[in-house]
Amino acid sequence: MTRKRTGPGLRGWGGVTGMAVACAVTASLTLLPLSHGGAEAFVRDTAGPGTAQAVQTRSGDCEDPEASLPPSSGSGPSIEKIKARGKLIAGVDQNSFRWGYRDPETGGIEGFDIDLVRAIAKNILGDPDAVIFRAIPTNQRIAALENDKVDVVVRTMTINCARLQQVSFSTAYFQAGQQVLAPKGSSITGFDKSLAGKRVCTAEGSTAYEALEKQSFGAVFKDEHDGTDEDEDQLTVPNQLDCLVRLQLGEVDAIVTDNALAAGQAAQDPAVELKGDKPFTTEYYGVATKRGADDLVARVNQVLVDYRRGGANSPWMESYRHWLEAGLPGIKAPPAPKYRSN
Repeated sequence: MTRKRTGPGLRGWGGVTGMAVACAVTASLTLLPLSHGGAEAFVRDTAGPGTAQAVQTRSGDCEDPEASLPPSSGSGPSIEKIKARGKLIAGVDQNSFRWGYRDPETGGIEGFDIDLVRAIAKNILGDPDAVIFRAIPTNQRIAALENDKVDVVVRTMTINCARLQQVSFSTAYFQAGQQVLAPKGSSITGFDKSLAGKRVCTAEGSTAYEALEKQSFGAVFKDEHDGTDEDEDQLTVPNQLDCLVRLQLGEVDAIVTDNALAAGQAAQDPAVELKGDKPFTTEYYGVATKRGADDLVARVNQVLVDYRRGGANSPWMESYRHWLEAGLPGIKAPPAPKYRSN
């Protein structure tokens, strides 16, 4: 896999002041047209390894949300629209270290999710750089697809039944789970009763917020409980990186987020760490498309077949080793794809 990037280091982002300044700089940059290679295509918009499995599903059911359409190299209206434009428009993150983030040294957008976007662009358009990246906050991922702002969202987006009512998903390309991130000296021990009375930050529209709604252990995580307009957005934020800044500033006591994202945040700030021995959920990331864009879903699934192929030398494993292995060691293969049988 060819890369135009520097290594995964992100120097100069450690500490409260450094991170706050970096976020302020990032916020100003999102309004400018920036791209991976320089300056034209980045705009902001407000189960274990194994063989593929066929999964029986019935219309209206959601017995296995990770089951997607069989792969295909064919075309269709969504594919033809992308080809006519000559660019794939991808909704991504630019604030998640190692997944989708702007390297402060090169100005390029980099990460594990970004590698996959480029693989999709190469398959459809023959050019891995034929991409317009749109930075979208967590709470705008679905809206960006529904309003045709993007063709795909590749942004650590968990596949689940509720979201399948609004968008379509590829097969899973990564397995993650929810976990607690807190200062190393905190009394918080994990997703348990140690959260009682603690201020917990999550991203709006995230599965972390949904998990806390089901079981909060007495944590304070809803902004409306703060009681004043000034603190209205203290606990529920548009982007996960905002939670890390609030944690560093002492405005919240902990973050609940995907362990994959939390590992990147812990790498940015050595004063915080993941709490608990393991994630308390099992979740799978998928590439999201507009609901009903079956030709694009099937094509992405074909890209993923090729992306997983090659075992330890596959493009997936190469990208994992480059971006994620340091923070999430021990992964031997991507999750096996599951396909619908009807």
